[in-house]
This record gives sequence, C-alpha cells and structure tokens, in this order.
Amino acid sequence: MPYYENSNRGFLSQIPPVTRNLLLINIILFVATLVNEEFMLKTFALFYPASPLFRPWQLLTHMFMHGGWMHILFNMYALVTFGSILENNIGSRKFLVFYFVSGFGAVLLHLGVEYLQALSWSKAAAAGSVTAVSSYRAMLSTPTVGASGAIYGLLIAFAMLYPDAVLTLIFPPIPMKAKWWILIFAFLELGLGVFGSTDGIAHFAHLGGMVFGALLMIYWRRKGRLFQRDKWI
Repeated sequence: MPYYENSNRGFLSQIPPVTRNLLLINIILFVATLVNEEFMLKTFALFYPASPLFRPWQLLTHMFMHGGWMHILFNMYALVTFGSILENNIGSRKFLVFYFVSGFGAVLLHLGVEYLQALSWSKAAAAGSVTAVSSYRAMLSTPTVGASGAIYGLLIAFAMLYPDAVLTLIFPPIPMKAKWWILIFAFLELGLGVFGSTDGIAHFAHLGGMVFGALLMIYWRRKGRLFQRDKWI
C-alpha cells in the first residue's frame, strides 16, 4: 500500500506554527472564560491603569480574551485566513513580532484616548458635572478584551502585500480590492471613534493596530528586510 507524506494532516497541522499557537491560546482562554467568566475578566481583561482592577500583565493577556462567540469566531477566522498568509510570506519569527507590535500599538492608542477622556471628565467633574463622574467611574470598571487590534494589523499587512487581491466579506458580500476595503475600514474606525460610538467597541484600538502594523511593514520594506526570514526586525 503506497504511503503519501502528509496525506492525513489535520486542519491545525496545515496552519503555520505561530498562527496555530495563537489560535489555540485564544480558544483555551475563551473556554476558561466560559467556565469562570468573573475571574477571567477581572484577572486577564484590560482595565484602565487608574482602576483598582488593573494589573500590568493585562496589557498582554487581554489580547487573548473575547466577549462572546461571534467576537472570537470573527477574530479567529481572520487570524487563520490572513495570519497564515502573512506568516508564510515573512516567516514565523517576524510574524510573531508583527502580531505583538500591532497588538501593543492598539493598546497604546486605546489607552491614550482613554487618558484624554479621563482628563476631560476630571475637569467637568471639578465643575460639578455628575455625568462626568459617572462616566469616569464606568471607565474604571469596564474591561477591554479581544485580539482585534492585532487582527486589524494583519488586515493592513495583507492589503499592503496584495493590494489588488479581491476580497468578498461575509457581510456585506461585496467583492472589492483589498486596498479599498482597508481604506474603508480605516475611515470607518476613525469616524466611529471620533464621533463617540456607544457600541462598546474599542475603535481606536483597531485603528492603532492598523497604524502600527503599517509602520512596521513600511520600516521592513525600506530596510529590505520584509522577506528576510532570518531577521527579527
């Protein structure tokens, strides 16, 4: 009976290693959240640094937390789809660097915006605004979760590598080149963030992931290191 190498490879074994491990960590923490949501959120979700619930490790761990089935399904679908392509193109080590640069860039912009909001509310509270006090207290107790910042970095990286690739989203199901989709996403996130969307989504975190991801791609290209797999930076 003939033997065909890798003929029985499963789904996970076909995903490049860093993408696969990121996927598994996200799934494990999501299952743990289903088992004990209160503990997982208080311990690993990201809280504003002035909150008594803030812990330094949350800057990392919140990237592997999710708020529901649709949240993790969409993020992990994008991780496997676009992460696999990027990792196969630039190599596993640089992909890992890229993922966390995008993720921490998302955190930086998100917390920066929250800091500006906190300053504004503090001034309003000093002037006697009860609403400002309530808003600030709500921010201190609101956790931020999700890999979306890093995922948006992957999206812009794909668009920079394959600008003319035609993508059809699940919703809306409209075929369009990647470079136009990413511009739409960028302006949408900026608009929703600036004009105070109350949908509970950290739009500036998405934008931060895109900005830092794009800057790193530009840096690697200018240095001629984008496709050099033995280079970390």
